[in-house]
Amino acid sequence: MTERYEAIVIGGGAAGLSAALVLGRARRSTLVVDAGEPRNAPAAHMQGYLTRDGMPPAEFLAEGRREIERYGVELVPGRAVDVVRDAAGEFDVTLEEGRTVHARRLVVATGLADELPSVPGVAERFGRDVVHCPYCHGWEVRDQAFGVLATTPMSVHQALIVSQWSKDVTLFLHTVAEDGLTDDDLRRLAAAGVSVVPGEVAGLVIDDDRLTGVRLADGTVHAREVVFVAPRAVPRTGLLERLGAELRETPFGTYPVVDETGRTTVPGVWAAGNAMGFAEQVVNAASGGYRAGATINGDLLFADLDAAVRV
Repeated sequence: MTERYEAIVIGGGAAGLSAALVLGRARRSTLVVDAGEPRNAPAAHMQGYLTRDGMPPAEFLAEGRREIERYGVELVPGRAVDVVRDAAGEFDVTLEEGRTVHARRLVVATGLADELPSVPGVAERFGRDVVHCPYCHGWEVRDQAFGVLATTPMSVHQALIVSQWSKDVTLFLHTVAEDGLTDDDLRRLAAAGVSVVPGEVAGLVIDDDRLTGVRLADGTVHAREVVFVAPRAVPRTGLLERLGAELRETPFGTYPVVDETGRTTVPGVWAAGNAMGFAEQVVNAASGGYRAGATINGDLLFADLDAAVRV
């Protein structure tokens, strides 16, 4: 027989584990399906989470798994490959191993993948001396020689922001044309002391397992110690699309339309963490999972009370 749960959480990162913790403490039978692909896996430490600042991401997740286990929440490693909403408005979730599990309510916390620029050295150094978020890594690399690898004209914004952490910042235009920058862009870059270098980047220079420079296609090397990039966000929205959730286009990818609790346009389905937006840091994702879990508990409670009244 199909195993039945009151809630299934798809995704075992900060958002999914937080939702599961709230549901478990509310005495709801809950299953977490975890593919084990956290967005911050390349990072040695996570920052900006009060009381957890500097904690390794793997250690954070391991502690989260131990906590949900105390409340009877089940966790199964693997991937949810399909989901179907039945005539009763509940959900059959198919796992990659072939079995199907059933839920009254669903949390999709599948996150997103960062698609990096195809410049030699970027993927290999990502999370070390190639980084993307100054709020995550800026303090640790402060006052070093920064490079910003432009991929769109919006990279100007990134270069301006990171100048808060170093006064030695160079914006490498790479595939962005010089005439793609506005007069306001140029004035702000000059005011921030950011140098602008046109020309395509051919690769990063690595010496003794350390980033030392950025090499242009013409062979010129600019000494740099840290490079900021802006990965293209690829939201994992496949399951939400199968369910017919309404999606919205943003400058950072396509995400589900949700209310303030993460409720999607599909009744009974919530999204949390990077599955609902690009800028959900670990602390935000955990908060979003908490809101979704608490809302689902109330939703189930009143659904059962209303059903009892009708009998």
